[in-house]
Amino acid sequence: MNAKETISLYEAIGGADTVERLTRRFYELMDTLPEAAHCRAIHPEDLSGSEAKFRDYLTGYLGGPPIYVEKHGHPRLRMRHMPAPIGPEERDEWLLCFRRALEETVPDMKLRAIILPPVEKLAHHMQNKA
Repeated sequence: MNAKETISLYEAIGGADTVERLTRRFYELMDTLPEAAHCRAIHPEDLSGSEAKFRDYLTGYLGGPPIYVEKHGHPRLRMRHMPAPIGPEERDEWLLCFRRALEETVPDMKLRAIILPPVEKLAHHMQNKA
């Protein structure tokens, strides 16, 4: 690879397989951790649809194929999440699950350090109640 060639975060973390493991682990944690109960409560009983949408979103967000946009159009994340009451507890519990899932599925600390700050900023942006 020459100096002008770059790879996406999607490729750097391992592509579809890693995104699949990351999203699966994220929802497993949300579904089982007592400390994620508030976050879990604002999700549907069956998490499979949420998991699929999150996997598709992360794929494009990390620089992979724009699967989410192809299926659902512009993410409009805040608007789509407005019906769910997201306060500080739900936000922090969501981040707890994401951080753990990221640590468990992306071993490279430098890549995690690139991925996490914008995700944390987005989580704060999604909060819609005090």
